[in-house]
Amino acid sequence: MKGTRPEQATLSRETDMSKTDETRAVIEAMVDGLNDHRIADIGEFFSDSFRWMGNAGCGTKSGLTEFQKNWQKPFQAAFSDKVCVDEARLFMGEWAAAFGRQEATHSGCFMGIEATGKRIEIRYMDFWKVEDGKISDNWVMVDFPHVLAQLGHDVFGGEGWEAYDRGARQAPSPDGKDG
Repeated sequence: MKGTRPEQATLSRETDMSKTDETRAVIEAMVDGLNDHRIADIGEFFSDSFRWMGNAGCGTKSGLTEFQKNWQKPFQAAFSDKVCVDEARLFMGEWAAAFGRQEATHSGCFMGIEATGKRIEIRYMDFWKVEDGKISDNWVMVDFPHVLAQLGHDVFGGEGWEAYDRGARQAPSPDGKDG
């Protein structure tokens, strides 16, 4: 509603900027660990009470064990020869963020789609909080619709807004007038 101004950035308001270098070191080492396909010893980077909060299709993982069991293992079972490429990283005190892609081979069942052997791109955004030298929270957005499209499944049934970009459909307007 116009004029409404909810409180913003409450989680990062009291950021300790002296923690930036420590946060950078933890995140950079963790990404290297993920690129080495580590699972069993990934606790080097994540606290035991670590929370992984993903978008629909990814789910939310409470604790390191649940993250390993319900994210890392099924993800690596579905996608092999995986490499993580952060295209940008930002660091601010105990906070970090990145966006990028993983390049991987679809070598196992994913969302009901049997292995295709296709080399695909998995786009993502990550936001981390580092406390006491370990990642305590991770907010994640993985572009599963894009992954599924590469595997031949359109989750939007042809109704995605890319049709507007291609000029195949006219985008609606809030005032009811098209164009």
